[in-house]
Amino acid sequence: MSSILERTIGRWVRPIRAGDRHLACNDSRIGATPAEILLTSPAFADGAAIPDRHAGFGLGENLSPPLEWSAVPSWTCEMVLIVQDPDAPLPRPLVHLIATGIPRNPGGVPDGFLSPGTGRDITFGCGSFGRIGYAGPRPVRGHGPHRYVFQIFALASRLRVAAKPNLRTTISAMSGFVLAHGRLSGTYEIR
Repeated sequence: MSSILERTIGRWVRPIRAGDRHLACNDSRIGATPAEILLTSPAFADGAAIPDRHAGFGLGENLSPPLEWSAVPSWTCEMVLIVQDPDAPLPRPLVHLIATGIPRNPGGVPDGFLSPGTGRDITFGCGSFGRIGYAGPRPVRGHGPHRYVFQIFALASRLRVAAKPNLRTTISAMSGFVLAHGRLSGTYEIR
């Protein structure tokens, strides 16, 4: 699609946004848990622009940003990370990452770590459009800035899901086991 046509479509659908109510951290199956985990990134501040290197294919290197977390309950069995775009012009936010089996320690993941083949015990779920692993920002040109919400959850039990779970399956399996959560938002825009 030409950039002029994409920009025109982006401006036309600009008022359409999925919204925050459908983010994983707002799902009623998660329950009311304290947002006590501090989630940060050395690559961008909360609410600031995500660097181009972390943008999706065709725009950047599609490398997941480095993330750091603290204030995780000591009895956490595993962490789950979900990244969603609530500004997508769709009924529900796009899912850019589902990662399960993340250990509580060492308190973060390095640059580019959230992709299949990185080793460790991290399992990747199936995001929007069937993507496995991190899929960087790639909003519609001309649609305005999009927020990418990184949501981390501390679980009291190991997650029991089939290989490559989708968002619905992941959230259902997390139900009743979330001890705490945290979030970090970054923005990205294609003009």
